Amino acid sequence: MAFPVPGNRDNGLVTFRLDTIGKGLVFAQSLANLTAALERQGDGGVAVVQAPPGTGKTTLVPPLLANLLAERRSHSERQAGHPRVVVTQPRRVAARSAARRLASLDGSRLGGRVGYTVRGESKTGKDTVVEFVTPGILLRRLLSDPGLEDVHAVVLDEVHERGLDTDLLIGMLAEVRELRGDLTLIAMSATLDAPRFAALLEQSGTAHDDGGPAPVLDCPSALYPLEVQWAPSGEHRLNDRGVARTFLDHVARTAATAHGLALAANPDADALVFLPGAREVSTVAHRLNTLVPRGVEVLELHGQIGPDAQDRAVSGREPGGPPRIIVSTSLAESSLTVPGVRLVIDSGLAREPRRDSGRGMSGLVTVSCSRASAEQRAGRAARQGPGAVVRCYDQQAFAAAPAHQTPEISVADLTGAALVLACWGAPGGLGLQLPDAPPSGTMDEAVEVLRELGAVAGDGSVTTLGKALARIPADPRLARALLDGAAVVGARAAAETVALVAGDQRAPGADLTALLTSLRSGSDPAARRFAEEAKRMESMARQEASGVVPSQLPTDVTAREAPGFVVALAFPDRVARRVAGDGSTYLLSSGTRAGLPAGSPLSGHEWLAVSEVSRAQGRDAAGTGAVIRSAAPLSAELAQAAAPDLMVTKVQAKFDQGKVTARLERCLGSIVLSSTPVRPSAEAGRQAVGEALAKTGLSMIGWSTAADALRRRLAMLHHELGAPWPDVREASLLARFEDWLAPELEQVATGTPVKSINLAEPLRRLLPWPEAARLDSLAPERLQVPSGSRVRIDYPEVSEKGPEEHDGGRPVVAVKLQECFGWDRTPLLVDGRVPVLFHLLSPAGRPLAVTDDLASFWSGPYAQVRAEMRGRYPKHPWPEDPWTAPATARTKNRMQSGPAT
Repeated sequence: MAFPVPGNRDNGLVTFRLDTIGKGLVFAQSLANLTAALERQGDGGVAVVQAPPGTGKTTLVPPLLANLLAERRSHSERQAGHPRVVVTQPRRVAARSAARRLASLDGSRLGGRVGYTVRGESKTGKDTVVEFVTPGILLRRLLSDPGLEDVHAVVLDEVHERGLDTDLLIGMLAEVRELRGDLTLIAMSATLDAPRFAALLEQSGTAHDDGGPAPVLDCPSALYPLEVQWAPSGEHRLNDRGVARTFLDHVARTAATAHGLALAANPDADALVFLPGAREVSTVAHRLNTLVPRGVEVLELHGQIGPDAQDRAVSGREPGGPPRIIVSTSLAESSLTVPGVRLVIDSGLAREPRRDSGRGMSGLVTVSCSRASAEQRAGRAARQGPGAVVRCYDQQAFAAAPAHQTPEISVADLTGAALVLACWGAPGGLGLQLPDAPPSGTMDEAVEVLRELGAVAGDGSVTTLGKALARIPADPRLARALLDGAAVVGARAAAETVALVAGDQRAPGADLTALLTSLRSGSDPAARRFAEEAKRMESMARQEASGVVPSQLPTDVTAREAPGFVVALAFPDRVARRVAGDGSTYLLSSGTRAGLPAGSPLSGHEWLAVSEVSRAQGRDAAGTGAVIRSAAPLSAELAQAAAPDLMVTKVQAKFDQGKVTARLERCLGSIVLSSTPVRPSAEAGRQAVGEALAKTGLSMIGWSTAADALRRRLAMLHHELGAPWPDVREASLLARFEDWLAPELEQVATGTPVKSINLAEPLRRLLPWPEAARLDSLAPERLQVPSGSRVRIDYPEVSEKGPEEHDGGRPVVAVKLQECFGWDRTPLLVDGRVPVLFHLLSPAGRPLAVTDDLASFWSGPYAQVRAEMRGRYPKHPWPEDPWTAPATARTKNRMQSGPAT
């Protein structure tokens, strides 16, 4: 097959033979369109390639660009060297695999015309034309060489995964193109979100166009027929400890059965099982080894195994080799092809970063994978022939899953990203066109961390120290700990701890020291990779070190104490002290409580330096809601030395049991080191009273009968008349307590018991003048009835609702019926606005009638009440005519005997 693209003509400029490389790849059909789109833009074009997984875009686009660049170069440029195409892959194993595949198809050795660079490993040379790298590698190159002078084209692959580093590269490389019109930039996506990236990567105006969004090049799907099967377990996939063990057993059984059936139909069928994390991969792989027939090979694929084991898993089956089941994390989801796979078993779960800003925690959480991810996983089975996917969950769970994976920039800790942006000259991402803007709150927190590290100045610009930290491939806090720790414990010890924390090995029982011992001994499979990373970190520590021990740091840290001390330097907010009476629960200096995993060997240590803490439930969290994933023992002295900025001495006053008490406390953040009783100062007392008032409200003082009665009267006036009568709802009173309650609170703050305060007098300070003179006429305390008695008026309780949400209630007068004879008009309060509601009582004080219309009562219901009551209370008057009968509180005999003396 001949392709009308560079590299297929025998003109002496051939770099890659695309007709050979592209044989059998669907994307070969789109090469001519991509070539045309780039040539229309002249030198340094942009494009977005949208092609499903398995079409061959990763294999074909980089050599196509190399050929285009070779044809455009002048004779002198050719003499200067080869063009360089850099291709990002989201994972190290994908970068190695893609480079190995292209080199194989090209017929060249790996590290020659095709190479790769990942963290701690590089296979490139002077003749390398296409180099596959991880996004983090390219980010650091951009910071050291913002113009990318030796690079002629960049391909950002798998941009749909929305990794944080890739998102940053999109914005930064778009700016590079503004200065370097000759830089070709391609973004490649496997989903239908290409227009978003096309808008970010604008074309440069040429004679043929006026710029605008980058052209989008589509490619037909490469999938063969795919059968979708559903095999839910009938139980929950997740429980309070993470992925349920019963569900993992279900996945293993399903995989073993389905692979057996697949082999019966096709002896060359391999299976790929997707699980959320390394622990689940290892569990299912171990279980499969007990379920599958002898001769079936079970391989693990995740970030915690070595490069050789990863490469073996993603390589195809050897001719005549045994059938394989590859058990993988999402690492195999979209950025590489595993040859021979005809069957996919999908758990439907994934691990995504999340940040809990309230507790200052960040880490990976297990969630349902997106529908887009599920489709890409399924597609692995139909890349090279008809296949099947078995989903170990039901269709309802699939439909409820999010459409796309959450962008990492929206949920992750942004400290490292904030440092990159500061080094780039775009503090906080200001002015940079990113696929999604970083959340302002999370970015502000990250910038504040960088300020505390000394990495950025007050205006957000990067400092000299910040530039040094950015050169170290670790979280900025770990990078600072590497430099400071190296000056105290030595470069090697500091480097080992930082390499350990920055790596992806899980500490057994959260014991970081035990993991370090295992890696040092070489017994752990990841020991070689750890040793290489530690050596690299040690070299960086020596290169960047000033040789001066910071004045606040100790100089006598032992080798046993070194890991905990370096971790504490990196994360002083995670220094933790054991909670008294509980060997597994710790209080972090940030104020968060966290528990150790059940059975952790760290239980009982008084102090810990915590490197990782995440949200959790159940036994592993010790009932705290957070679990310590990785930590090392620490002494109290080193804890204080590592976190000097958190050391404070303060008088802590509190309002308790009706009075203010105070203690002099020496604290490491939220951890109290010592506490001594002292006399509260007026300021501390006021603060304690104010906090108690805000927490418990005015109930901490209590309403006396007089205060409550006055408050009810004022509430009635405010409801009916509004201002200037005060709003006496609780929230309103608390909002302005300084206006009416300050003297009393000052007394409490200096030791006066709260029970001595009567709120009636303070409340009178809110009375408006001169309107206050009418208080007793508008809302009197008592009402004189015809008998001469002055009866207390019960005003309605104060409602905490707004005026529009309640009817204000009614003032009530409870009085004996005989005391109201002759009263033909119901009294009105508040200038005639509010009628009094009468509770007319029997001589024994029991209610006989409720009315706010006395005239109607005497004319109607009174006759029935009289008929029922005159026999029961014969000593009391029950006249036929209540209009003319004298009102009285006495019996008939006492009425006849005259007034009492």
